[in-house]
Amino acid sequence: MASGRIVGAVEDHWTVGQVAELADVTVRTLHHYDAVGLVRPSARTPAGYRAYAAGDVERLRQVLAYRRLGFGLREIAELVADPHTDAVAHLRRLRGLLLERRDRADAMVAAIDRELTARARGVTVSPEEQLEMVGPRLYDAIGGAYTATRRTEPRIAARIWDALGDARTVLNVGAGTGSYEPTHLDVTAVEPSAVMRGQRPAGAAPCVAAAAERLPFGDGVFDAAMAVSTVHHWGDPIAGLREMRRVARRVVVLTFDTDQPGWQGRFWLTRDYLPEFADVLSGFPSLAGMADALGARAEPVPVPWDCADGLFEAYWRRPTAYLEKRVRRAMSVWTRVGEEAEQRAVRGLRDDLDSGRWAERNGELTTLDTADLGLRLLIT
Repeated sequence: MASGRIVGAVEDHWTVGQVAELADVTVRTLHHYDAVGLVRPSARTPAGYRAYAAGDVERLRQVLAYRRLGFGLREIAELVADPHTDAVAHLRRLRGLLLERRDRADAMVAAIDRELTARARGVTVSPEEQLEMVGPRLYDAIGGAYTATRRTEPRIAARIWDALGDARTVLNVGAGTGSYEPTHLDVTAVEPSAVMRGQRPAGAAPCVAAAAERLPFGDGVFDAAMAVSTVHHWGDPIAGLREMRRVARRVVVLTFDTDQPGWQGRFWLTRDYLPEFADVLSGFPSLAGMADALGARAEPVPVPWDCADGLFEAYWRRPTAYLEKRVRRAMSVWTRVGEEAEQRAVRGLRDDLDSGRWAERNGELTTLDTADLGLRLLIT
């Protein structure tokens, strides 16, 4: 017997031949997808032909898009079968992946242009520089399909996970795409943004659509609650922190210190090129205020010079990274200061790197392995 319901009319359905022509694939490919359960036509015509409904075509579109981005059929099957990811989430995920691929190409073009400029000036380009510009190091920095510039930095993760102590159940508030979630513990994620939830990889912790200020959990349900580089995005940070304290017996928060006198000048990027950074954090609670809301102590978290997580301060010893648009796009600061300030800062930094002024001002940084740029871990 033919599988699927029998349809009396085909105005809202498409035969395998029609779909193959529209999708620019072979009928054999569609038959294979049907056989392995990847895309099964939901109906048959009275003559027994496969009939694809609109939902089937939508699923096929997702499968082919992921396929053309390099995913294997097994990975694709997991992605399209995820009950927590609707059509809009798939579109947003695909859009992000395509933009990342475009950014990868742009980064390679920029790297090649830099080498061409250097060679035109008669500058000798060493093998190490060649590999850094267009070889494995570039690809390592750009990452793969899900890996953008915001990745888990293992040394920072170790600090966070150690602070969680003996916790077994953990609530990750403002979880984003899942960086820093301890895979060895029972994690529940909270993330209000559908765009961010749609980018969480297959196998990530279950994610609830909710805001930090209104956590949909009872008192003391979790052993610990964590929040990593997210508090500055909350509408009411103090309320969110108090909610974390309500639902968990231990709280660990990675945040930023604006209490230290002259804090704006401790990072050369904000000191010399982007003074607007101070305005971005003008309404941000003090570190002391956040610590009081939690009953927490604060510990400094130095940023390693080769930090894998592309947070705002990550490239303090790698200034050319800030010239790359794909790097800046992963940092909310640039969006908040506006395009005019961003472009001015980039022009100023590029000029100073070309002239050697940046090296004159900041040359001592090359001798450091870590830098205290204001990251703080609040631990109850």
